[in-house]
Amino acid sequence: MDFCGPILDVVTRVWDCTAKHARYIMDLQENMESLRNAMEELKNVHGDVKRRVEREEHRRMRRTNEVDGWLHTVLAMEIQVNQILEEGDQEIQNKCHGTCCPKNCWSSYKLGKKASKKLGAVTELRNKGRFDVVADSLPQAPVDERPMKKTVGLDLIYKDVCRCIQDEQLGIIGLYGMGGAGKTTLMTKVNNEFIKASKDFEIAIWVVVSRPANLGKVQEVILNKLYIPNDRWRNRTEDEKAVEIFNVLKAKRFVLLLDDVWDQIDLQMLGVPSPNSQNKSKVILTTRSLDVCRRMEAQRSIEVKCLTEEEAINLFKEKVGQTTLNSHPEIPQLAEIAAEECKGLPLALVTIGRAMAGKNTPQEWERAIQMLKTYPSKFSGMGDHVFPILKFSYDNLPIDTMKACFLYLAIFPEDHEIFSLGLIFRWIGEGFLEECDSMDEAFNQGHDIIEHLKTACLFQSGNDYEMVKMHDVIRDMALWLATAYIGNNNRVVVEENDIVEAYQVSKWKEAQRISLRTERLEESTIPWNFPNLLTLIFYGGYLKTFPSGFFHFMPIIKVLDLSGTGITELPIGIGKLVTLEYLNLSKTRIRKLSMELKTLKRIRVLLLDNMFHLEMVSKEVISNLSMMKVFALVFNESLEEEKASQSSSTEEEEPKNSREDSEALNLWKNNEALLEELEGLEHINWVCFQIEGASSVQKLLSSQKLKNVMRIISLRNLDGMTFLQLPRMKHLQGLEMRRCGELQEIKVQEKDGFVADNYITNSNFWCLRFVRIAELPKLLDLTWLIYVPNLENLSVRHCESMEEVIGDANGVPENLGIFSRLRDLNLQDLPNLRSISRRALPFPSLTELLVIRCPNLRKLPLDSNSARNSLKTIDVEQDWWEGLQWEDDTIRLTFTPYLSVHT
Repeated sequence: MDFCGPILDVVTRVWDCTAKHARYIMDLQENMESLRNAMEELKNVHGDVKRRVEREEHRRMRRTNEVDGWLHTVLAMEIQVNQILEEGDQEIQNKCHGTCCPKNCWSSYKLGKKASKKLGAVTELRNKGRFDVVADSLPQAPVDERPMKKTVGLDLIYKDVCRCIQDEQLGIIGLYGMGGAGKTTLMTKVNNEFIKASKDFEIAIWVVVSRPANLGKVQEVILNKLYIPNDRWRNRTEDEKAVEIFNVLKAKRFVLLLDDVWDQIDLQMLGVPSPNSQNKSKVILTTRSLDVCRRMEAQRSIEVKCLTEEEAINLFKEKVGQTTLNSHPEIPQLAEIAAEECKGLPLALVTIGRAMAGKNTPQEWERAIQMLKTYPSKFSGMGDHVFPILKFSYDNLPIDTMKACFLYLAIFPEDHEIFSLGLIFRWIGEGFLEECDSMDEAFNQGHDIIEHLKTACLFQSGNDYEMVKMHDVIRDMALWLATAYIGNNNRVVVEENDIVEAYQVSKWKEAQRISLRTERLEESTIPWNFPNLLTLIFYGGYLKTFPSGFFHFMPIIKVLDLSGTGITELPIGIGKLVTLEYLNLSKTRIRKLSMELKTLKRIRVLLLDNMFHLEMVSKEVISNLSMMKVFALVFNESLEEEKASQSSSTEEEEPKNSREDSEALNLWKNNEALLEELEGLEHINWVCFQIEGASSVQKLLSSQKLKNVMRIISLRNLDGMTFLQLPRMKHLQGLEMRRCGELQEIKVQEKDGFVADNYITNSNFWCLRFVRIAELPKLLDLTWLIYVPNLENLSVRHCESMEEVIGDANGVPENLGIFSRLRDLNLQDLPNLRSISRRALPFPSLTELLVIRCPNLRKLPLDSNSARNSLKTIDVEQDWWEGLQWEDDTIRLTFTPYLSVHT
């Protein structure tokens, strides 16, 4: 029986094998269904994984190689399974008719076996699709291209910025300018076109800083550009993050572009290595403030200015579109008028240009232009877009005083330029600078405010460096802030009409500040009433009279400016303005200051400049203005010449007894008595005065108080004086001398060691900025000017005997710095002048040199290093220039490019 066991084992094995193989045939349909279901499940998992991958890829991630391989394997598996399923369906359909047996058992066997194996593979592949991570961070491109539209007017400044980037000595570059000028657009162009194409940098990082700056957020933006693992970043302090950033960036040549910077950013605290010529990295920033560029230690600060007229028109027309421009022949010209209202500011040009697209009739354009001129805040996009953007600059001003001073300039007309000093006088009258302990401190603060507003691009320099103005769109924004923004359109009134009718004035009861340009104010049957008025300014020379009672009810007025009007006498009722602190009568035609002014005891600033018709001042008027701090009575040369030309006709028109009025002081014969009244004022601190006659000069020289308060003096008609010794006047800023026919020599009061290495700090004339000499026919030289270290403007005219400007300066050190701050030198009609200086001078600040009708001046005190970085113009006669003598031809060639031939 022993042989039965092996036989039974063989039979069992054969049966199992046969049964297994038979199951492939018998279970073919069931296996096909199982494979189909498994494949559907795998496809569902595939879809889920694919969606996760796509979502991460939208986040700028990159799928892992494992996931990518799995997804491709699934697609291949699907093709294989579909083929098996298709063959299986056919095999099942080919069974013997009426039975369950396949026609071809071998074929069914093979197909069943294949399906069984594939089912296992599908199941295994599905189980592999359970991924924790489907994508990794995508390596950053070195430079991210940013969206940018076509630019207009940036080509020249773009090239300048690119040159700066290429200069290895410039690590930090600042782009500054007023809001909406195109700073971000310029930096975008630099990023997209220059840095992206450059091979000099390994990475560029763009950060929008904005206000207030958040160091942590800036670091996060930098992190997104650098490959720093999360475990070295998450839950770290700002200092630890700075270390991580530094360790990555120190090994790279990088460009960090900081957009919209409002305050200094400490690069060290940020973790950014300081860019220099060794690491060849760069930091470029945009800001609205030059001061930010300075505090960021920018080696080069470039102002992004508004567009030129042609560029502005091109940008404006591009936004309007050709369809609109071609819709009527008058529209292109009207478009240029509308563009002019934007004064080259791209933000305004784009906003208004888009708003005018589709306006196809001249009438629509004319209405729009009128609205831009009168109510710009109501124009589409201005009050809700442009002005709020510009307002950020206003909001960023550090103190309320500065904000008030900024808004104040808006009450003047468009394109109006005003002397910085005159603006500060008004601020003093308004009480903006009351916290200052002295007038000098007030003026210093006023100048600081002006400079801050300039660096913040809210003020602009005028044609003269001492003048300021506002960009028209900034001015419109300021008026919007002062009126519509706070819900009171009548709070500030700025009007320009030939005739102001009574009904218009009646609407101004709420006004705090009024600025008018008009020929006539109509009479009113209703009493004039200005209960809230603080400031009243008339400008232009048209208005000659005021309606009766006009000044009778202004109970809180502080500032009255009648300068430049055509009035010939003080307005009736001006004596009722007892709260007045600032009165400006300059350039009026008033002939006498009457006793009515005596009641204005709060006056702190009284300005009478260029009143060339003024002959008399009633006695004790000035001495009764007990609070007065500022008094100005001087002429400029052109107006004085006009006065002289009209003097004969004035004498004929004026009653003779007015000149002999025993109750008045005559200004032009001898004004010693007026000086005495000024001397008696307790608070007087700032005087600009025209001194007539030798006895008046002696009065000045004998009074320490008068010498201390004089800021500008104009000496005239010093009959009998051949010699003048100028005393120490520590606050004197300007000196004019004219028509002193016998004066031959001027000296200064010296002290021991005056001319020495520390002569500047010892100078008796530290504050003296300008000297103007005219019609002194016997004056020989101006050698005393070597003791004026801060002289900026020198004008010498019609001095027939003058042979030298700076004469014998033996003993004066070479390093004295003569004329080191001189900006303008004007020499005219000096027939005997032979020398400006006996040695060449550096002239490091000289911008303009004018020499006219000085035939014997054959040599200029210049060498190849003179005025190297400052000179702009040499205005001379052609023949005279060609006859000049030079040390060598190189010096002549150095200065020839600055030549402007005088005609």
